[in-house]
Amino acid sequence: MKPRATVSELSDVQPCAPLDTLADACRILYAKGHMASLAGQITWRDAQGRGYWTPVLGQSFARSSSTSMILVDDELNVLEGSGVPNPAVRFHAWVYRHRPDVHAIVHTHPRNIAALSMLGIPLPVAHMDACMFHDDCGFLSEWPGVPIDDEEGRIITAALGRYRSALLVNHGYICACASIEESIYLAVSMEQAAEQVLLAMAAGTIQPVNADLAAAAHDFLLQPSIVRATFAYWAEQATMPGS
Repeated sequence: MKPRATVSELSDVQPCAPLDTLADACRILYAKGHMASLAGQITWRDAQGRGYWTPVLGQSFARSSSTSMILVDDELNVLEGSGVPNPAVRFHAWVYRHRPDVHAIVHTHPRNIAALSMLGIPLPVAHMDACMFHDDCGFLSEWPGVPIDDEEGRIITAALGRYRSALLVNHGYICACASIEESIYLAVSMEQAAEQVLLAMAAGTIQPVNADLAAAAHDFLLQPSIVRATFAYWAEQATMPGS
């Protein structure tokens, strides 16, 4: 039996303050094409349990900073900072309430995930780079409407279940993870996976990966050191001219 590969010291990445990391996450989403409009949100659960932090509605994610974040409660009352939250972050409260392991949520409608969501199928795991979604991606088979009310929050939370992510038909995706870095890692990776799936479907028949190998790759790709280093790499890319 082959020894399990690990990556314990992939880089010397040092953790940033959470709101700085949240701002980095916003800039990554912008650079990766997730924020073509206002239809997208990211939140981070407040460490003191007061609610969750989110960017001010209407400000470009490309210009995000720690000072452009606001703290809101479950009813979207602003507790700290100044500005208006995206009304769709209401459904995030449902996830946080039912998933104590979740500390950061990303939801956007990038082009390839949006296109795949129109086909009414779960995300196929058919490439090594997508194996973090093996047995870890839920599927909502019917669009419940714009997620600004409690009912949509309940439905999306149920579709997410125990998973880190879910594909939402006729809509987009949700990634709900233990950290900001992990949520962004999955969000960007899902959009890349969706693009690969669409290209493969146009060319022929998709061949899924072996389930046992996919399970091993899932655990390998979700090692915290890989997640943190990838996030830091994307954050640096997002600061480059023309990104």
